[in-house]
Amino acid sequence: MQTKFKSLLIVVFTIVFSLFSNILSAQCAMCRAALESEEGGVKAEAVNDGIVYLMAIPYFLVGILGYAIYRLKYGKKKEL
Repeated sequence: MQTKFKSLLIVVFTIVFSLFSNILSAQCAMCRAALESEEGGVKAEAVNDGIVYLMAIPYFLVGILGYAIYRLKYGKKKEL
């Protein structure tokens, strides 16, 4: 019974999130319109730098967490 409920829940969430995908893509159009109106391209470079910054930080934090877990699991074992 539990697995059927989980399967149904996954299907419902998949359908709901796929319905909202059209609404969420509007933000890209707004950013594109704001960046196309800029002549110098300075704003576009700033937006690209911000995207890279926001993308890199989670990978960096996950890497640190993974390294810490690795050190805890496979660190040097103390001999008595």
